[in-house]
Amino acid sequence: MKEQLKNDALQIDHILNMIKEQGSEYLKSIENRPTSIHQPFVAIQPELPASGYGTEEVLKIFNERFEPIMVGASGPRYWGFVTGGSTPASVAGDWLATIYDQNPQSVKGQGDISANIELETIQLLLNLLQLPKNFLGGFVTGATMSNFTCMAVARQWLGKEKGIDVAKDGLYQSLTVLGATPHSSSIKSLSLLGIGSNNMIRVKTEEGREAICIKDLEDHITKLNGEPFLLISSGGTVNTVDFDDFRAIKELKSKYNFWWHIDAAFGGFAACSDAYKHLVEGWEYADSITVDCHKWLNVPYESAVFLIKEQYKILQVETFQNSNAPYLGDPLEEFGYLNVLPENSRRLKALPAWFSIMAYGKRGYQYIIENNISLAKQFGELIENSNDFKLLAPVRLNTVCFTLRDDKKQEDVGRFLERLNDTGKVFMTPTFYRQHQGIRAAFVNWQTNENDFRLVFDIMNEIISELR
Repeated sequence: MKEQLKNDALQIDHILNMIKEQGSEYLKSIENRPTSIHQPFVAIQPELPASGYGTEEVLKIFNERFEPIMVGASGPRYWGFVTGGSTPASVAGDWLATIYDQNPQSVKGQGDISANIELETIQLLLNLLQLPKNFLGGFVTGATMSNFTCMAVARQWLGKEKGIDVAKDGLYQSLTVLGATPHSSSIKSLSLLGIGSNNMIRVKTEEGREAICIKDLEDHITKLNGEPFLLISSGGTVNTVDFDDFRAIKELKSKYNFWWHIDAAFGGFAACSDAYKHLVEGWEYADSITVDCHKWLNVPYESAVFLIKEQYKILQVETFQNSNAPYLGDPLEEFGYLNVLPENSRRLKALPAWFSIMAYGKRGYQYIIENNISLAKQFGELIENSNDFKLLAPVRLNTVCFTLRDDKKQEDVGRFLERLNDTGKVFMTPTFYRQHQGIRAAFVNWQTNENDFRLVFDIMNEIISELR
């Protein structure tokens, strides 16, 4: 092992050049990379090498076994889930985050200054999203951990309203949660936090929409007789990118005592566009917000942000502090940043976002957002004007939710989607909406253009003709 380490250290230029060349080739040809793979993964019982092979030989093994079946998930026609790409600047930032290998902890620069880079990136994001500076944020792995972090502080707040210090004494009383169409990661967070995934009170949605019905919400609130609660609202639902009425919720917040959380994992980036920022009007009055950078900000995976009003910093520290670790210093002073996040040890997740925001600026992201929305709307028009497909909901932002036009052929939707994804030219995901089997196409990637959706629509028509 010592010899392999020594040789690799001496050959580091050669190793990095090999990775650079392979990575560059992949990125330059990503639009031709299949979006799904038919070649089965051959599972083997790997042997743990006694002395190791060295990096160059391991790269060969990787290229033989895994590289050929890596899909173009960050390419222009991967429309499944809400999967963004990686801008060139974010790739540079991600590579440097690995090379410098910092652990963001101290905001006073003791040890390193990476926590300051993260806090600076939060300020850039607040500016990009036109949010006030009174949010305290941090980087976590994804929307699930962002929702978890926000709700953990909300749980501490709810406990304090009832005279309980949940972080110290545990959760032994029920806490009330209201919501209409929360993302599955929010429900998962309720489970992880001990509140219970089945304990959310379901509020009705507006007729024909996924947005929360404000009248029904207030009816539920009045039944609580002043009991504090957590409201989970949506800043872009998964199926139809619908938004709750934040202005109306703001008015309710002025009358009732509750923690207002907004899951705006990808929909929050509507704030980048003057044409669509009205969708998030009033969200600055929320107590906490989830934003997912590895979606519409187009940076590599494991990059999301939680935003919590700075007035709740003490609650954050109570929730996440390392109270039995004197070597970490005062939770509110030397290592304050470490004590407002779930993880102690983290990579410098903010660096890809910092690079990308600084490289492309407000206008660059305005273009990405508005271009994706325009492409989604054009694709939606093709579907709506088709004889074989129909929209299940209006194209409000960047996701197209559709199905087969003939309701008698609902059993064919899954078969059609399987055939479509099998082409390797595009990837979409199934859904169920308004009593219909449906298909989702999410336009999030900075590289997607008009040629992509026209190519996909032609393929769709070919497949539907074959299924007749």
